[in-house]
Order: sequence, then structure tokens, then C-alpha cells
Amino acid sequence: MAEALLELTGIAFAYPGTAKKVLSGLDLAFRPGDRIGLFGPNGSGKTTLLHIMMGLLRPDAGEVRFKDRPVTTEKDFRAVRQAIGLVLQQADDQIIYPTVLDDVAFGPLNRGLSQEAAERLAEDTLSMLGLSGFGDRLAHKLSGGEKKLVSLAGILAMEPEALLLDEPTSGLDPETRDRLIAILVKLAKPVIIISHDWDFLARVTDTYYSIEHGRLASSPGIVLHRHVHGHPLGNLEHQHLGLVDGAPAGKCGVGNG
Repeated sequence: MAEALLELTGIAFAYPGTAKKVLSGLDLAFRPGDRIGLFGPNGSGKTTLLHIMMGLLRPDAGEVRFKDRPVTTEKDFRAVRQAIGLVLQQADDQIIYPTVLDDVAFGPLNRGLSQEAAERLAEDTLSMLGLSGFGDRLAHKLSGGEKKLVSLAGILAMEPEALLLDEPTSGLDPETRDRLIAILVKLAKPVIIISHDWDFLARVTDTYYSIEHGRLASSPGIVLHRHVHGHPLGNLEHQHLGLVDGAPAGKCGVGNG
């Protein structure tokens, strides 16, 4: 088994002023090749877990290890953040520069690249995400889906070893969602993705966990089944988002689905 990129042992955490622990004795090993989907109700601790992994929150108990070394200080976690990219749920919390190119080039510049090299890497990353020509656009005028992709571009331009994504499909239109799926499928990087979108998780991850009573609980994944349903489309042909043998289930009419 490959050495863990990041390993958490016995993690406990409660927000200040509250007695209830969000996480209690949680263990997680995040290894090269992992594609983990994390789901569960709001408030169960999913985002808290990602923030502890990145050092944005510090646990009340337990240990975080990065490449088999304990990380406890801000200096320690800088190395974690260079290796693992976190895409926040709200893109506006991640985009800090007025123009798209300046924002995406910010990370590479901080890594020591020249202005020219950083801008070239930023443009290449935007092109990979289908955002060619977006460099001069004002970030605050982008659509919600475009902002999501720009925030992802800013992380990918830093060339991380792994990715953490918090509700990446929230607020996306179907076209942008499909584009994001295609991007993540092609990325040869370990990922942990928080999402309430089961169809999305099924297409981009292969291992599923929830957080129950403060600890990770494994899930058997998605069980495909037939069901009878009714909806306003009536007998008009329509598209389903479910999967059959790993592919979209396709169209249906009255009486099947």
C-alpha cells in the first residue's frame, strides 16, 4: 500500500463555545491514487475535516501527518498547502484579484516563477478548463459557474499533488457541471470531494465515506435500481442523470425509468 500523503489519527474538534464535538476520534489516510467522495448532512463535519487537513483549523486532539511527518505549526502546514490544493465551496472566497489572469497567476508567482512564466502557466491552465480568452475579464462579472472554474484554475496552476474540493457542483448549470466532470476524470491526481450530488460523485470518485458520530463511515457506494416515478414532464421524452454501466441512463418515456 502506498505511503499516505496525508494521515489523520484520532482527530477531535469542537467549535469554540460549543460542547458538542463535530469530529471525535476520526481517522483518515489519504493516499496517491485515492478518489474519495464525502457526503452527508450539513453540519456533519465534512468541511471542518478538509479545513483541518489544510491547517485552517487545528484539532483539539489527534495528529495530522504529512508524508509520515507530524505537522503542527503554520510553517509545517505551508508544505501541506503547496502539495494539496483546496477549492472552497464559495468561489468568491477564493478569487482575490480583479482580473482572471492575475488571479490564476498569483499562485505560480508565489512559487517563484517569473511574471512571464506565471502568466503563461495561468493561460495554459485556463485553456485546459475551457476558459481561453478569459484572462482580461473582470472576475466579479463572471457567472457563478465561471467563477467556480476560475477558482479551480487558480489551484491547478499551482500544480498540486492532490486536490480537495468542497461542493464543486453547487450552483453550476448542467453544461458547466459536465465540463467539470470531464476535467476531473482526466486529472491524474488523488482527490477528496464533498458533494450532495450522487451522480457527480459516481462519475469522478470510487470510494465513498460519510461522517457519523464524528467519525468516517464507509459506504458501499451506489446501487443501481429501477423505480416507477411521476413528474411534470408527463409523456414527453426526457433525459435522466442516473448511470447504467457507468454511462448516463439516457432517455425515457412513460412507464419506464
